Amino acid sequence: MFAYGLLSIVRVLYLAELGLSDWQIGLLLTLTLAGDTAISLWLTTSADCWGRRRTLIVGAALMLLAGVAFAMTGEFLLLVVAATIGVISPSGNEIGPFLSVEQAALSQVIHDHRRTDIFAWYNLAGSFATALGAWTGGWLTSQAQASGFAGAHAYLPALLFYAGIGGALMIGFCGLSPAIEATVAPPTATAPRMMWGLHQSRRTVRNLSLLFALDAFGGGFVIQSVLAYWFRVRFQLDLASLGTIFLFANLLAGVSALAAGWLARRIGLVNTMVFTHLPSNVLLMLVPLMPDANWAVGLLLLRFSISQMDVPARQAYTMAVVRPEERSAAAGITAVARSVGASVSPLLATVCIGQAGLLSVPFLLAGGLKIVYDLLLYRAASKV
Repeated sequence: MFAYGLLSIVRVLYLAELGLSDWQIGLLLTLTLAGDTAISLWLTTSADCWGRRRTLIVGAALMLLAGVAFAMTGEFLLLVVAATIGVISPSGNEIGPFLSVEQAALSQVIHDHRRTDIFAWYNLAGSFATALGAWTGGWLTSQAQASGFAGAHAYLPALLFYAGIGGALMIGFCGLSPAIEATVAPPTATAPRMMWGLHQSRRTVRNLSLLFALDAFGGGFVIQSVLAYWFRVRFQLDLASLGTIFLFANLLAGVSALAAGWLARRIGLVNTMVFTHLPSNVLLMLVPLMPDANWAVGLLLLRFSISQMDVPARQAYTMAVVRPEERSAAAGITAVARSVGASVSPLLATVCIGQAGLLSVPFLLAGGLKIVYDLLLYRAASKV
């Protein structure tokens, strides 16, 4: 996550310095996301049978490949190939097979009652690492510029650092215990046929994927870049104010997730997901109705203080309702479903914000869709 954050700010600036046009940069980002999603789906659905440690090593090797390729060439076609095959995050967010396989590996070696707590710390560490990586990427580039590196060459230290982290991960993953591996039973005549790494849990994963895609589609209307754009249009807040708002929002979200394990042990995973998510969505729908920026920011921060408590509970629930030898595939497929669900709504949100009469629509759609998700999830999970 530190490596992903490292390139989150400087990557597009680097591509522009290489002389790529706007449409080439946009196409490259799109193909990066599509390629990483496809690679992730392929690796995670094979990991439990092929080997989780081996899958993580391959993912790290693809990180190394992408970092080296981006540092060594400015040719558009070669960059497209490297971005599509390699693992390199276009946004600074989680991409590749790591999250899904690591969740399955952790679930293999920890007790069930500790899973939500471990996932909460895991997500918090990732969030802080991403933030530190983003700062480091900007600092490395500015230091290179101050040292006399001009144009695209100033971004090479960050790219080579990214590649180096991929190499370090390869070495680190080689030392993982064999205990993380799934025990896959040999196929029998009566066993369900394996498909996408799933057999007995196929229906459960399909239903969860549809629900998580709906939640992500709603969340895509209020991703941070869209929220920043809305506050700029609605209240004319400057960039410094927006940066401060989202700094505290992310800190609140990360720290609040630590309460998920404590709450899940008392009311259950599903109740933790639904009963923290519902009020956060109501608060979200109230944000555009506030009369001034102070009230709107206050409600948004209150919403962030409970909105991410469902994340470790959701991850733990997914691991709990599928068989151990299907966990990597289940986590990978549901993650891809969320990525697909969130891919369209930001475009719709920005179109709405550009129309004066539709300024509140992204918040209302996001909150409404997420409330529908909460109710459907509660209904479906009550039968499990």
